[in-house]
Amino acid sequence: MEGILQKMQALQAQLEEEVAKRRAAFSYRVENGRVVFGAEAKRRQRAMRIRLWAFLRATRPMTVITAPVIYSLIIPFVLLDIFVSIYQAICFPVYGIPKVTRRDYIAIDRHQLAYLNALQKMNCMYCGYCNGLIGYVREVASRTEAYWCPIKHARHLHGGHDHYAGFTDFGDGEGFQSGLVRSRGRLKTLDGSSSGGGDDRADQE
Repeated sequence: MEGILQKMQALQAQLEEEVAKRRAAFSYRVENGRVVFGAEAKRRQRAMRIRLWAFLRATRPMTVITAPVIYSLIIPFVLLDIFVSIYQAICFPVYGIPKVTRRDYIAIDRHQLAYLNALQKMNCMYCGYCNGLIGYVREVASRTEAYWCPIKHARHLHGGHDHYAGFTDFGDGEGFQSGLVRSRGRLKTLDGSSSGGGDDRADQE
């Protein structure tokens, strides 16, 4: 499992290199938390923008009808954000778990793309917040699980978190206590980002 994790980290490093190449291809860079495009890139983007009225005319009626359902989820998402942040602020110092840095997960930067109209920008900000929040909450929850119950499940789960590979096997009663100590020890070595390493999404919030 350790070997597999090392391969995953190597692939992540390759992915970051590819992202850097794509940035150069689309003529932008990140400076002090802001995305900076070249003048020519901005001009091309504005030329590709679909005007708001044309965008609305092409939208299906059912999409408009269901939109309030989508936007209403902002209420539980904001409440989740508040409660999880309070939870880790109070409990993680007691457990000795490094706090998860929220801004490493929530990136709100797509509104800086000139080829999006106002409604598209608002939708992208909404998606960036909600999906980033899920990642942040997941990391807080996974660190909690790694501290209290680092045991694999009996059945295969899709999309396991970064800490899961280090959990003890299901049914390994002899190895549970030592595995618990190891899992808690690994947590203490983490920084505020994911155990897999953060990226510069934090700079986009």
